[in-house]
Amino acid sequence: MYKAAHGTAPSYLSQLVRVADLPGRRSLRSARTNRVLVPSVKLSTVGGRAFPVAGPTIWNSLPDNVISAPSLSTFRRCLNTFLFHASFPDIIIDPR
Repeated sequence: MYKAAHGTAPSYLSQLVRVADLPGRRSLRSARTNRVLVPSVKLSTVGGRAFPVAGPTIWNSLPDNVISAPSLSTFRRCLNTFLFHASFPDIIIDPR
């Protein structure tokens, strides 16, 4: 999703993802975020698990500091930290 949202993914994946920052949305708050549009689905059992729906849904559930990472390596590090803290909320890491 990071590569698709930033235009570095293969074209067959990039065309499935639409960034919320569209020309007609300049006045909306969503224009200043890195969120992507989640298409509606007809079959919730099958359609919700497809990449065009599941990818944007999970991407939009991540915090802003993760999805606004300036590079792929920074994104991976922030995502790893976020997932670690989500899995083990009681562990406090010494920042030394």
